[in-house]
Amino acid sequence: MSSDRPQKISIGFHGGQVLAARVAGAELQRLRDALTRGEGWHELAAEDGTIVLDVKRVDYLLVDSDEHRIGF
Repeated sequence: MSSDRPQKISIGFHGGQVLAARVAGAELQRLRDALTRGEGWHELAAEDGTIVLDVKRVDYLLVDSDEHRIGF
């Protein structure tokens, strides 16, 4: 994962809400570290703005593989 190339992520919350964002690799690592700690609020710098989330409410983090596929 390159820290200068944005990654597409989806964050799933308790209750079924999903938040999609594009973040730099370093921000993704900071989010993973916060999720590992599992408590408190975390500020995430995304391409569209700053996201502040309660990591205790996160059910999953999906990181898009960004592989380009030909066909279907």
